[in-house]
Amino acid sequence: MHHDVLIIGSGSGNSVINDSFADLSVGIVEERRAGGTCLNFGCIPSKMLVYAADVHDTVGAADRYDVDAELGGLRWADLRDRVFTQTDARSDEGRKGREDSENVTFYSGHAEFTGPRAIRVRDVDGNVTEVTADQIVLANGGRPEVPPVVADSGLPYETSDTVMRIDDAPRHLAILGGGYIAAELAHVFAAAGSRITIIEKSDRLLGGPQDDELRRTYTDLVRDQYDLRLGAKLTALDGEPGALRITLDDGSTIEADVLLVAAGRRPNSDRLELDKAGVDVRDDGRVVVDEFGRTTADGVFALGDVCTPIPLKHVANREAEVVSHNLLHPDQMREFDHDLVPSAVFTDPQMASVGLTEQKCRDSHPDYLVGRKDYGETAYGWALRDDSGFCKVLVDGDSHRILGAHVLGPQAATLIQIFVVAMKFGIRADDLAHQPFWIHPALTEVVENALLSVKEAA
Repeated sequence: MHHDVLIIGSGSGNSVINDSFADLSVGIVEERRAGGTCLNFGCIPSKMLVYAADVHDTVGAADRYDVDAELGGLRWADLRDRVFTQTDARSDEGRKGREDSENVTFYSGHAEFTGPRAIRVRDVDGNVTEVTADQIVLANGGRPEVPPVVADSGLPYETSDTVMRIDDAPRHLAILGGGYIAAELAHVFAAAGSRITIIEKSDRLLGGPQDDELRRTYTDLVRDQYDLRLGAKLTALDGEPGALRITLDDGSTIEADVLLVAAGRRPNSDRLELDKAGVDVRDDGRVVVDEFGRTTADGVFALGDVCTPIPLKHVANREAEVVSHNLLHPDQMREFDHDLVPSAVFTDPQMASVGLTEQKCRDSHPDYLVGRKDYGETAYGWALRDDSGFCKVLVDGDSHRILGAHVLGPQAATLIQIFVVAMKFGIRADDLAHQPFWIHPALTEVVENALLSVKEAA
């Protein structure tokens, strides 16, 4: 079978194909459920679970707001079934829509290159289909990284791909890793009644784009909720299913019925036989692409977690838009844009960031200014009775342009978007503070007041 365009991966890769491709023969290969990681194993189901955990915790704290309420608990199986009934239906609908398209062929199976712009698709029954294409897009994402000490133990473990579909919430969930996946799923399973232990090699939770103040504050906030084993590494896993014994490098042990491995993710480039296609990869496994999404092989593009330096769904979606255009307009190509990518952690409390952290400002902009305001110093913060949230903005001392912003507290992922827009369009911090009206007493006043408080860093 030959196609004009072949997409490997049906997550963000699926959105490459729009009405502009109606006159072309298109193939889509998917090894797992249609829709990719985000819809089936990642950000969408996890955020649906997180919202239920938020509701659980709000009811549990009702007395704080002078409301009498009785918390009966979170019905894990019912919640899981509701979430995945909806996401599975969307996955099935998406696949059927592609299968019913006159110009699209949907291949279910694992893809490997056999030569330049030639692949072999092997389905679950071992049947093989040989496919070639004029242009190919690699969009087959990534997967959880599992340390050898866990993988080689012979004992069961969960990852973010599997843990959200388990039948029962664990009595004691041990989580290896302290990043955003660990933080979000710890929040979910704590609400479901699990005791949580987090094993993290750093001395603080989270990392990546998070400002040190956010990391420190969040770590301190959850010390009383979770058993934190910071600055620790897992050295052995033994015991038996349902009764695991986890040994750390300090000699201490943890007994848990379930281990969740959330120690990072890796690109799926090693599953494609890329050497046969002439596609180069970086030392960390990411496919090498140029600013237009082109790999080192003629006619082969890549997008999303298999190649991007910022493995976030909104980045993959934007890259898909670029690749979609470039496939059809080789003489007017658009470039990838990885500037000012915001990120958020949907735990309790929420966190969101964009731009430089304060630690990076100290090195690159020594004259930077800081504006900071606690939620509790605003009227809506009084309503929330929030005593830990804050908004911080970092500003260039000369130009007064916003260098970065960081929010911890309710609706942080929404509030950060104000800074994303201002930074993208070059709006000065003082102009943003004084020119638009800010609704009173909305939560957005914490952003306004942080901007008004900008002054020289201590």
